[in-house]
Amino acid sequence: MNTKVIISLFAAFLIGFSFREPADITPAKILHQMYDSIKNVKTMRTKVSALERIDKKFSSANSEYIVQTQPRKVYFINRSKKLEVLYNTELYGRKALVKPNVFPYMTLSLDPTGNIMRKNQHYSIHELGYSFIGTSIALTLSKDKDGLKNFTYNGKSHKNGYTCYMLTYENKSYSYVDYKVGEKETVGVVASKLCVNEYLLRDNNDLLNDFGYLKKGRILKVPTLYCKKAILFIDEKLMLPVSISLYDDTGLFESYEYSSIEINKPLKESDFNRDNKNYGF
Repeated sequence: MNTKVIISLFAAFLIGFSFREPADITPAKILHQMYDSIKNVKTMRTKVSALERIDKKFSSANSEYIVQTQPRKVYFINRSKKLEVLYNTELYGRKALVKPNVFPYMTLSLDPTGNIMRKNQHYSIHELGYSFIGTSIALTLSKDKDGLKNFTYNGKSHKNGYTCYMLTYENKSYSYVDYKVGEKETVGVVASKLCVNEYLLRDNNDLLNDFGYLKKGRILKVPTLYCKKAILFIDEKLMLPVSISLYDDTGLFESYEYSSIEINKPLKESDFNRDNKNYGF
């Protein structure tokens, strides 16, 4: 089933559970309001601390980015690595401008989904922002027959300077099944088709940096669910996540902490232009 269709159906499913008892705070109500907030994000500016498991080791990064959702534009910077990325199809086509702090020290024009930009990364720049979180949860529940029963509301908690609703999700039946690769299928195609996490699919089949077509007939070990466990902190005012951590059967595989969040504040054309005097392109 198409990912957009799954998300639409799941949003409709949440509505039916959200407001039975308005005085109560329930996972369904929180998730429904979070989805509404994500849909209403037109622009965002934030700082993100990421922790990602790559080949059994953890890699951490602190970055900042600006996102406009329609038409999609992105500016990303990791100041410690002096790495900048700019994506603006109106000015630069479907390639991203990348300014690395390594040889050849010049601005490159790269495919955001190609092996150079995706190497050792869980996600592409197309997933920056909140839409990927909404998609992740929708895909998790689309694969989970018990759905919202596996979500627990754990009360309010302070996280990254925000007062948040804390939700946990866990399904102990998480496991792996075999999948035979079809004609002209990539890891991304298989992950989308089966509604599973692309990183976990790569990690469990030694395909971390394989972005081409897979050999037809190859047998892949595919997770039965998008993740085994998730922990979310959702700000009570913005109704947007400020922290999300996902786990598989071996433990944590990715965590993202958001701070200095600005939603739907006006952006300038120069925010997505390589000639911005504050940029290094």
